[in-house]
Amino acid sequence: MQQTLLIDGLKNRRLPINLRQSGNSDARMLISTRIRKSPWWHLAKAAGCWAYTTYNHQYHPRAYIKPEDGGMLAEYKFLTEHVSMWDVAVERQIQVKGPDAAAFVDYLITRDVHSLMPNMRARYVILCNQYGGIINDPVLLRVADDEFWFSISDSDVLLWAQGVNATGRFNVDIHELDVSPVQIQGPKSAPLMEKMFGSHIREIPYYGLIHETLNGHPVTISRTGFSAEVGFEIYLHNAMLHADDIWPHILQQGEEFNLGVIAPSHIRRIEAGILSYGQDMDIENNPYEVRLGWQVDLDKGDFIGKEALTRIKQEGVNQRLVGLRVGGEPIVWYNEDFYLVKDNDSGDDVGYVTSAFWSPNQESNIALAVMPRSHWRRGTQVKVQLPADGIVDAEVVRVPFVDPTKDLPKTELINGSGP
Repeated sequence: MQQTLLIDGLKNRRLPINLRQSGNSDARMLISTRIRKSPWWHLAKAAGCWAYTTYNHQYHPRAYIKPEDGGMLAEYKFLTEHVSMWDVAVERQIQVKGPDAAAFVDYLITRDVHSLMPNMRARYVILCNQYGGIINDPVLLRVADDEFWFSISDSDVLLWAQGVNATGRFNVDIHELDVSPVQIQGPKSAPLMEKMFGSHIREIPYYGLIHETLNGHPVTISRTGFSAEVGFEIYLHNAMLHADDIWPHILQQGEEFNLGVIAPSHIRRIEAGILSYGQDMDIENNPYEVRLGWQVDLDKGDFIGKEALTRIKQEGVNQRLVGLRVGGEPIVWYNEDFYLVKDNDSGDDVGYVTSAFWSPNQESNIALAVMPRSHWRRGTQVKVQLPADGIVDAEVVRVPFVDPTKDLPKTELINGSGP
């Protein structure tokens, strides 16, 4: 077993990434009360979920279709050819509400909330700490003039936000809501949503919001998703109470569209260059290292991390997340290690893969990888060490791998046009 923990050319981390190639395990995950079950837990289980991870202190479905029945590639087909539903209650909703809500949120995020977010709009944002490290990359929803929801990725934004305002500098309340989303994603998502809510659903702009009711219960709908396909998220209010009235209803309404319950498609999100917090980036990464420099508005007023990010941008970074096209047999399961990337000539370790899967669109394995400046250029030839195939050829390529301008999720839906 290789014991590599540090790689020349990459920055020294305070907490190193474990780069030992230690492989998978047949150990069983303990189901206990220390990790939360989402309101959809029992329904996802009934739909066939057989593999979970933990995310935001909740169990998170990661596979429904068994490998012998097509596995991840079959789930990808539901998403890209029909319509899919995902349990994403792990996107916990952190509410910031009060007279200073906009000012406080603007202080937390690196973009200008005042110019970007009128009422009933959402935006992808990032929160950084005082060192420029990424705390979280949520979707931020402005559901009222004085109320925002952070629909968070995998870190404790509730604790961070409450800590930032522990002295009461901003006149806001900060709490987690009993609001849990399901995602409706795929080319038939608009017809399904129109059937459930009416034709006005097609008028929601990309990253727009509306308040609605579904089967008698209040929901908030956003035209967003983790798939880079046409998609929506349905945020159920009082979700612990009403989950059983919503999930079966959606399944019934979706039968004619071949609706499939699947896990969030990491194949499709890698194709789209969508990052997974904790996997492709964490608190020791700054935005410029992970292709999120466009998120940082250094011209806005004061925000947490501004001074550090200004310095980092001026100095530049020595490592970056790049795309790889990777040889070998199709990767059809989540990578259990950060696979090592090697220089094509010397064979020395130069980087590591954070995410990898077989891409039906690209007809090859694709990956995101942390690489030093010497290996950023597109066309650079490298090697990747895979658990099944050993060392295989790879090449640095463009990210996103598919639809770089996001034309697909932005598809016009008004008046019945589009998917």
